[in-house]
Amino acid sequence: MLDSLMRIFNSEKSGKVAKKRLQMVLIQDRANVSPEVMELIRDEIIQVISKYMVIDKTDMELSLENDDDSVALVANIPVHNMKHHR
Repeated sequence: MLDSLMRIFNSEKSGKVAKKRLQMVLIQDRANVSPEVMELIRDEIIQVISKYMVIDKTDMELSLENDDDSVALVANIPVHNMKHHR
């Protein structure tokens, strides 16, 4: 059983995921954005976009990325359909 767990946690994919999470933590720290604030931002983006589009909230990705001298908010939001407004 321990061997199975070690293979899971030592796999290339989990290493990439861990690296990405660490990068997110470092960027959030540099940008002075707490995980709680990131969650509030995510919730508000969902609330606004959901007025106009049917989105997949479970596959939505929201991240901060370092750009030379600034931090960018990057959102990947799968859109299923547009809502029709009059």
